[in-house]
Amino acid sequence: MATDGLHENETLASLKSEAESLKGKLEEERAKLHDVELHQVAERVEALGQFVMKTRRTLKGHGNKVLCMDWCKDKRRIVSSSQDGKVIVWDSFTTNKEHAVTMPCTWVMACAYAPSGCAIACGGLDNKCSVYPLTFDKNENMAAKKKSVAMHTNYLSACSFTNSDMQILTASGDGTCALWDVESGQLLQSFHGHGADVLCLDLAPSETGNTFVSGGCDKKAMVWDMRSGQCVQAFETHESDVNSVRYYPSGDAFASGSDDATCRLYDLRADREVAIYSKESIIFGASSVDFSLSGRLLFAGYNDYTINVWDVLKGSRVSILFGHENRVSTLRVSPDGTAFCSGSWDHTLREKGLVALISFSTPVESHHHGTKQRRGHWVSLEHGSAEHIARCYARSQV
Repeated sequence: MATDGLHENETLASLKSEAESLKGKLEEERAKLHDVELHQVAERVEALGQFVMKTRRTLKGHGNKVLCMDWCKDKRRIVSSSQDGKVIVWDSFTTNKEHAVTMPCTWVMACAYAPSGCAIACGGLDNKCSVYPLTFDKNENMAAKKKSVAMHTNYLSACSFTNSDMQILTASGDGTCALWDVESGQLLQSFHGHGADVLCLDLAPSETGNTFVSGGCDKKAMVWDMRSGQCVQAFETHESDVNSVRYYPSGDAFASGSDDATCRLYDLRADREVAIYSKESIIFGASSVDFSLSGRLLFAGYNDYTINVWDVLKGSRVSILFGHENRVSTLRVSPDGTAFCSGSWDHTLREKGLVALISFSTPVESHHHGTKQRRGHWVSLEHGSAEHIARCYARSQV
């Protein structure tokens, strides 16, 4: 028996060595294709001006740390979850609470809106994903219609509906992700590959929605095929936990935020990391990331209470936002791109509108002195998308 155990250990060591060798060869092949940096390719692209984000509304009602939030596709309603065990549905226009659910546990770390806007999902330390239907009757007992869809062996860290209300993806501290049927609660597919807690996931922005990306405490970001349950790409360049992942709007890349104080951009076609967003002055971890509607801006919430806005192409920071009084735990851009909402350990959510100061690079003639000088122009995005910035800039050149 001892001999058999020795042979098994030798075989395992041999397989690990072979795997490391193959990883090294793969990195060499990737390096051969890495002929230029993203910021070098974007040198001729016009730089963005400094951005100013105006706080529109502050949502108050949670009694403890806000841990997660999500937008409804109607661009108006928001669902949030908190350490106080409550899940609240908000009207972001009026700041009124439309629904509130008290969960059987504290630390409700995940919540999501269904694509139809008729249901929400949530979960946390109860190891479950619960789905609640939403109705116009605010006095109706939502708990009576609750469906317990998913059951993990450790806490639920993230959840997301697929392109319909009928299926939901979950991530857990048990190191797995899973796809579930909402109606029956049946496990449709499980995803194994992370070596530690899975902290986040995001579904690819496509009509078919056959892939998703996850990140975890093993410092990895992994792309999965939902049909086969297999990992199709893996990236291991972070130096600490991957707290957040978000697909680029085209679906060809994704961004990640980590406790190593960096955000990174991975191109799925190039099969490699193509940009790092960091500064020496940033020493706290990035907790949440999201793209503007056009993909030109990357919003990142940090544990130092700030939100940094990065120019995705240039790799430079174009704005830093203050306002929260504790770490920013969650952040999402609205479906129409006109605003984003952030949640914090200060018990609040804050909705900010996008306003940009666009600096013209072309000298223009002053009407007062006949001299040429540079001029700026304020563009409000209250009624337009973030990608409107580039179009405004192009039309405003004189």
